[in-house]
Amino acid sequence: MGVALSLISGMHKSLIKNLTEKPLSFASTSRNVSYATPRNLNSFCPFPLPRNVSETSAFCTSQTTPAFAPASLPEDSPLSGLEDALASYVFGKKKATEVAHKVWERVVRKGDTVIDATCGNGYDTLKMLRMVADESQQGRVYGLDIQNDALENTSSLLEQSVSPNEKELVKLFQICHSKMGEVLPEDTWMGLGSDFLGDFRLIAFNLGYLPGGDKTLITEPHTTLEALNVAKNILTPGGLISLVVYIGHPGGWQEWETVQEFSSKLSLEKWICCKLQMINRPMSPILIFLFKKC
Repeated sequence: MGVALSLISGMHKSLIKNLTEKPLSFASTSRNVSYATPRNLNSFCPFPLPRNVSETSAFCTSQTTPAFAPASLPEDSPLSGLEDALASYVFGKKKATEVAHKVWERVVRKGDTVIDATCGNGYDTLKMLRMVADESQQGRVYGLDIQNDALENTSSLLEQSVSPNEKELVKLFQICHSKMGEVLPEDTWMGLGSDFLGDFRLIAFNLGYLPGGDKTLITEPHTTLEALNVAKNILTPGGLISLVVYIGHPGGWQEWETVQEFSSKLSLEKWICCKLQMINRPMSPILIFLFKKC
C-alpha cells in the first residue's frame, strides 16, 4: 500500500532528485522549507505529480520500513501536527473519513458554524455537531442532501446519538449542495458584490453516491463546482473546505478532475491546498483539504 500527500498549489523546485522507489510522498507550498529526515526510513524517491498541479517539492519512502518516523510537515500546512493520524492511515488503521475528522478537529471550535454539504447517512453531521455544540447553544450545523432518504438517515442517527437540545443545533435541508447559498440564513454571510463574508469554519463534502442507496444517484462535476465556488466565498478566514472524493463509480473520476482543477487555481496567497491519495489502490477515495489563510 502506498500513499501520496501533496500540496496542490506551490511554486518551488524539488528538493530531492534522482532517487528511486515509490509509495509515500509529502510536498509543500512554502519556499525555503526545512525538512526533517526520518531516521528509520531507508529509501526515498520523487513522486510525479499531475501536470495541472503546480510545481511542488516531494519525497517518498518504501512501505517496507520496519518503523515509521514521519517527516516534519510545513508549519503553515493544515496537516501540521497530524503525523500520527497520517501514519495510521498509511498502515490501514484509519479510513479516509477518520483522517478528515482529525483534520477538522484542528480547525473547528465550540460555538462555530459549519456545513455538511452532503449528509449521506449522517456520520459527518454527527461528528460536526459534537465539535461545535456547547452549553451556550451557539454552535450550528447546516446539513444538505438532495435525497430524502439521506436526511431521514441523518435525522435518525442524531436522535439516537445526542440530546434533543443538541439536535436542535442541526438544520437539515433537502437541496443540492450547489444551492447551499439559497438556504443559509442571511445573518451567517453577507454579500459584497461578487464576494461574500461568511462565518462558516468548516464546509465538508463526501462526493459520490449514498452508501447503501441508489448508486445511480451521484454528485455531479458541474454541481460540485458550483458548490465549491460558493463555499470558497462564504468560508471564514482560518476555515477549511474538506472533500472526500470517491472515484470508483462511473463519473467519479471526472468529478475528481473537476475538484483538482478548481483547487489548483486557488490563490497561493490565500489558500493552502493538500491532497492525500493512495498510490497502488486507484479506486480508493482521495482526500482534499483547502485551508483559507487568515
